Amino acid sequence: MKVSYKPLWKQLIDKDIKKKDLCQMAQISQATLTKMGKGGHITTEVIAKICGVLNCRVEEVLEVID
Repeated sequence: MKVSYKPLWKQLIDKDIKKKDLCQMAQISQATLTKMGKGGHITTEVIAKICGVLNCRVEEVLEVID
């Protein structure tokens, strides 16, 4: 299984939030965001922080691809 963060990138575009700003607002590192850009796995804590900042559900941040 693969994880895709395309829904997150779409959220950022729709809400006009830059990746750098998301890092600051969610208190996550740029390295974590880079890892997400490459489809890497991150902790549920990071996902929860992002969802909290964007006021959205997990499904709106990532999708699992078979």
